[in-house]
Amino acid sequence: MSISEFIQAMVEAGLKKFDARVEPDESHRELREQRNDIKDELERARDRIDTLEDRLHGTERETIRTYVEKNPGATYEDVTQHIIDTAPDRVNGHLDALQGDSIETVGDRYYPATMKPQEEVADAA
Repeated sequence: MSISEFIQAMVEAGLKKFDARVEPDESHRELREQRNDIKDELERARDRIDTLEDRLHGTERETIRTYVEKNPGATYEDVTQHIIDTAPDRVNGHLDALQGDSIETVGDRYYPATMKPQEEVADAA
């Protein structure tokens, strides 16, 4: 469109005297309510994440605390080696706790509870 055609089109549009006001779909109050609901939901999610992290770290902290109580004067290397040595036992405990809720086992393989083992076989093919 040339400049003269553009000017002509705009003059014609102006002569039609259309109403340029636009009504918002939602009021400020409704938007604030939605924002507050989302903020509340975010806060609940953060609290849940904090709780889960505390539980996870709590078991690891408890392992360290118990070791140090049984071995006063243990060095950092001693504690680290104990964590390494006992990790398989703790992993087994976590897997046992998750089994049925979050994960399923088929043979010696683990799958998310929401995924059927046949889906993985089909995906791999």
